[in-house]
Amino acid sequence: MLNEEKSTEAVSFDTEMSVEKAKDAKKTLKRLIKLLFNQKQKIIIVLFFAVVSLVFTMTAPLIFSKAINVIYEGIKNVSLSGVFNIKFDVIKELSLLLIAIYLLSSLSNFIQQHVMAAVAQTLVLNIRKDISEKLSRIPLKYYDTHKKGEILSKISNDLEKVSDTLQSGMMQFITAVLTIIGSVILMFSINWILTLIAFLTIILGVAATSIIGKKSIKYFTNRQESLGRFNGQIEEYFTGQMIIKTFNMEEEATKTVETSNSKLYSDEKKAQFITFAINPLIRLMNQIGYVLVAALGAIFVIQGRLSIGLIQAFFQYVDQASEPLTEAAYILNSLQAAIASLERVFEILDEEEETPDAANYKTISNPKGNISFEDVKFGYGKELILTGIDLEVKAGQKVAIVGPTGAGKTTLINLLMRFYELNGGKIKIDGIDITKLKRGHLRSLFGMVLQDSWLFDGSIKDNISYSREASTTSEAHQAAKLASADYFIRTLPHGYDTVINDENSSISQGQKQLLCIARAILANPCILILDEATSSVDTRTELEIQNAMDNLMRGRTSFIIAHRLSTIKNADKILVMDKGNIVEQGSHDELLAKNGLYSDIYNSQFARSITAKAL
Repeated sequence: MLNEEKSTEAVSFDTEMSVEKAKDAKKTLKRLIKLLFNQKQKIIIVLFFAVVSLVFTMTAPLIFSKAINVIYEGIKNVSLSGVFNIKFDVIKELSLLLIAIYLLSSLSNFIQQHVMAAVAQTLVLNIRKDISEKLSRIPLKYYDTHKKGEILSKISNDLEKVSDTLQSGMMQFITAVLTIIGSVILMFSINWILTLIAFLTIILGVAATSIIGKKSIKYFTNRQESLGRFNGQIEEYFTGQMIIKTFNMEEEATKTVETSNSKLYSDEKKAQFITFAINPLIRLMNQIGYVLVAALGAIFVIQGRLSIGLIQAFFQYVDQASEPLTEAAYILNSLQAAIASLERVFEILDEEEETPDAANYKTISNPKGNISFEDVKFGYGKELILTGIDLEVKAGQKVAIVGPTGAGKTTLINLLMRFYELNGGKIKIDGIDITKLKRGHLRSLFGMVLQDSWLFDGSIKDNISYSREASTTSEAHQAAKLASADYFIRTLPHGYDTVINDENSSISQGQKQLLCIARAILANPCILILDEATSSVDTRTELEIQNAMDNLMRGRTSFIIAHRLSTIKNADKILVMDKGNIVEQGSHDELLAKNGLYSDIYNSQFARSITAKAL
């Protein structure tokens, strides 16, 4: 993709995300539920085993109460000889029943956790697939206006938080809610007065959790935004270390990172404080209720209104209701954080996509390379950069595009490749409007070498063959020879099997560019685009590449963006651009004779060359 030249007025880079921006948590939650219901069969299984586990959990205290009553009655009815009349056979039966209940409850918990983990991972997998597909459909301007670090943070950090919360938190939350409901119902069946006392403290805890939970989402949103901003700066400074050190900007970079780190620390501290502040508050309310229930329960036992076994079961239900409430508070806040993260992920999925390909798209079966621009207008914003370009390029012509920085040279190529949509006019290839072609088919007509080389982590052969996967090893070798890369490749320890990546320091920038040129040669396109393709190589290598390019471009339509005018003297047509318009066009000699902008640029470069040689 070409994104070198955009006017500073046309594109504004968002260095900060507005934390005051309204967030719609309800809408995000609805979308999450809708996505979860795509796996409704698994969700039903999870809920079924959650209920089964709850039934076993709720039954256990009642069986305990029976066992305690049996023991109490045996002790109370002690014989005159001092022998306790405890029915140990009943105790044995109840103990075995309890063991069976706990085993079945654990098995149910295992099944529901296992299935819920599958649900969570499947959901995140599908979202990642959607994002992967979405990123290929988002216009180039999205990448121009968003930092890579922030995009990566949304895809990695935010999605991981969603995954962790769904996998461990959501099931616990459902179980906690069911446990609280079941415990309260059974507590009412034992004694309604004690239940009202306990229920009052539970309600107060729920109210406190709800109030704090509503306020907490802002802190979690701020934290995730600060994390994305911090990651963006770290990625930016890592990749620009050489420039930072060259201009002695280490101290300024450190201060900037420290500021972002302090903001992240502050937001993280607030979010964590909210999370952990709920627990002591709820526990305090629970303990107050526990004391009141214990005091009144003791009175009821003395009065004979309740048995010791039932009061013990009641206390267990109080515990079962209060502990899940504490868990629910933690998980609710975790869900708030996950919703904030998921909202950031949905921002990517909701981005405006490229204009869809035409329904009845056309193809060019035998492309020749005739290209025409008809009154082409374009702007990154409301203000137009290109105000009416008209251009005819015949098949096989070599067209050079020159002009000062910001003149619109790369923008012209971006439009030709349909990386951006026109504001007006048409671009045609072999008489067919490019909007009538599928983007994939359109771009298959081009071979491209950019000023900044890009290589992926893999062997040299794989990098060269990237443009045509079906190519053979001999074809890759031949392409490398034409690009003058074969010699240095064979001097490497493993030759064409040498593994490299875009940051590999053992390969020079010029050698990387040679590999990119070989990749373009192997593609064998009908149209070539060379954006300062030889700017990173030395003069001798440049001459070798220029000879190879001359052979390659023969019979193909070629566009060459160049600042060094000495490399384009033999172009069939030279376009001189300034402020978004083609102000001059013609051959090298014709343009020099006009004594216009091209002549000024050429003479200034020639003068600098003479001065350099004299020095």
